[in-house]
Amino acid sequence: MARDLYAYRDVAVESFIDQRSGLLRIRPMAGQAFAPSLAVQCSRRLVDASVYPAGTRFLVSAKLTDRLGGTPFLYVYHADPVLVLTPAQAKKFLGEFRRGRI
Repeated sequence: MARDLYAYRDVAVESFIDQRSGLLRIRPMAGQAFAPSLAVQCSRRLVDASVYPAGTRFLVSAKLTDRLGGTPFLYVYHADPVLVLTPAQAKKFLGEFRRGRI
């Protein structure tokens, strides 16, 4: 079955250290349609601290899903390109998102 490309949208995410586990995780940045508490499933290379330190911001293509009626989460296809955002690029992206809302 082919991927439904229309279900995916650009989402700004950031890496952070989870206080409970001490592991590097990914979450949506505040100011978008998705809450920062929403889990993100993505490629392991994004949470590799030797490549991307905590606080790195990315622009990814993600879709909201819930595996078989479970807890909703954002899914990022592992082979999709990922853009590392500078703080200025992240601010610009979030500003454009706010202007585009109805």
